[in-house]
Amino acid sequence: MNETIAFIGAGNMARSLIGGLIADGWNQDAIWAADPNPDQRDAVSQRWPDVHATDDNAAAIAHAQVLVLAVKPQVLGEVCRSVATQVQERHPLVVSIAAGVRGADIERWLGGNLPVVRCMPNTPALVGSGATGLAANPHVSDEQRDVAESILRAVGLTVWLEDEAQLDAVTALSGSGPAYCFLFIEALEDAAVELGLPRDTARLLALQTAFGAAKLALESDEDAATLRTRVTSKGGTTEQALAQLESGGLRELMLRALTAARDRSHALADQLGRD
Repeated sequence: MNETIAFIGAGNMARSLIGGLIADGWNQDAIWAADPNPDQRDAVSQRWPDVHATDDNAAAIAHAQVLVLAVKPQVLGEVCRSVATQVQERHPLVVSIAAGVRGADIERWLGGNLPVVRCMPNTPALVGSGATGLAANPHVSDEQRDVAESILRAVGLTVWLEDEAQLDAVTALSGSGPAYCFLFIEALEDAAVELGLPRDTARLLALQTAFGAAKLALESDEDAATLRTRVTSKGGTTEQALAQLESGGLRELMLRALTAARDRSHALADQLGRD
C-alpha cells in the first residue's frame, strides 16, 4: 500500500493497527499519529522512529489519503468538527474505530460528501487476534473498501456488513464478546478450585482449554454444534455437565445478554449522534 495514513488518536488500539500495518509492509514514513498526550506520542516514536508523531491533528491530515479516527466516542464529534476544514480539503477515506458512533454522524460532523467506513473491532486486536465488522457508506469505492479492510485485517479477521445497523449486533457479539469469554473462564476456574484444584492449575487449564477449543473450531470445517456432539459421549461426564448448563437456560440467557448489549449500542449511538 502506498497511501499515507493519519491516525487521530494514538492509544492502544491505534498503536496495534500501526504495528499490524508495519508488519504487513506498510511504510513507516507514510504513517502519521496525532495525539495531545505526549506519553502516547512517545510510545509511538520509541517503537517506530520513522512514524510521524504529532500533537497537531491538522498537520497529520494534511498528508493523508486515509484518515483513521481512533479517539474516544464521547469526544469524536468535537474532534471531527475541529478538523472538518482540513478534511474537506483532502477528502480522504475516513475509517472510524470509535464504538457506537454512526457513519452518518461522522460524515455530517466532517462536512459531508465523504467516504466513511465504520468499524467495530474488539480488544483481541491488541494481540493480533481481533474480529472486526465493517460497514461502508455509498461514497466508498471498491478500492477504498480494500484499503479499509487491509488496515483492520492487519490485527485479525474482518467481516463486511451490507447494513450498518447490523454493527449493533456485531457490538453485542464480538465487541462485547471477549468479556463473556473472560467471565466463562473465570467461572470455570472458580468451579475447578471448588473441586479441589490449586488456583494456578485451575487457571492454566481453563485458559488453555478455552484457547484450544477456539483454535479447534476455527481450524475445523464443522460447526460448533457438531464439534460439541463429538466430544459428548452418551452417558459420559461431558453429557452430564452440558445437561446442567442447558437446564440452567444458558441459550436463553445468552440471547438476553446479546439483545441487551445490542439495544444499548443502538441507544448510545442515538445519544452520541446528538449535537
